[in-house]
Amino acid sequence: MAFDYKKEYKEFYMPKGTPSIVTVPKMNYIAVRGSGNPNDADGEYKQAIGLLYGIAFTIKMSKKEDHQIDGYFDYVVPPLEGFWWQDGVSGIDYARKEDFKWISVIRLPDFVTREDFVWAVRKATAKKKQDFSKAEFFSYEEGLCVQCMHIGAYDDEPVTVDAMHRFMEEQGYALDITDRRMHHEIYLSDARKVAPEKLKTAIRHPIKRA
Repeated sequence: MAFDYKKEYKEFYMPKGTPSIVTVPKMNYIAVRGSGNPNDADGEYKQAIGLLYGIAFTIKMSKKEDHQIDGYFDYVVPPLEGFWWQDGVSGIDYARKEDFKWISVIRLPDFVTREDFVWAVRKATAKKKQDFSKAEFFSYEEGLCVQCMHIGAYDDEPVTVDAMHRFMEEQGYALDITDRRMHHEIYLSDARKVAPEKLKTAIRHPIKRA
C-alpha cells in the first residue's frame, strides 16, 4: 500500500469544518513562483501546475530509473498547495485576482534531497523537452497557524476565513500574515472534475499570541 500523506498526516491535510490551531513543522516542497489571475486559461498559474506535476511524477517514478533515491518508498503524490498574497493587502482581496502573487507547491517526501531534486529537473527536462528551470527546492516551516476545511467555491472562502479569525481571537491569538508568512490553501479536490459547491480546500493562516 502506497504511503498517503493525506491519510497519515490528517492534522495537516484534513482539518475539520470548524477552525483549529495547529503547529506545522518544516517541510520540503517543489515550488514554482508567479503572479496573476489563476483562472487565466494560458496564464502563469496553469503553466506552474504543469511544471510541479512533471517534477513530482519524475521523482515518484524514479524507482524505475538508474538514479535510485536512498530511503525511497512508494507513495501517493501529495496534493497541490499554494501560498498567496497581494502587495499592500493584509490577507486576500478576492475581487483583485489579477494582483495575486503566489508560490505554488507540492510536498516532497523527506527522503528527497536537493541532489535528487536537481536530478529530477534534469530528467524531466530531457524526457518532456520542456523548460523546468522555474521549479525550485523550497523548504518552509509554517509554524503556528489557524486552519479550517472550506467546502465550496474558492470565491466563497471569505466566510470560512472570517470564522477562522473569530476563533483565533477568542483563543487569544492574532493574525500574523507577513511577507514571510502567507495565506495558504491545500487543494483536496480536482476543480476540473468536482462541482464548485463541493470543492474541499484546507485554508491556513499564520498566527501569534496576542
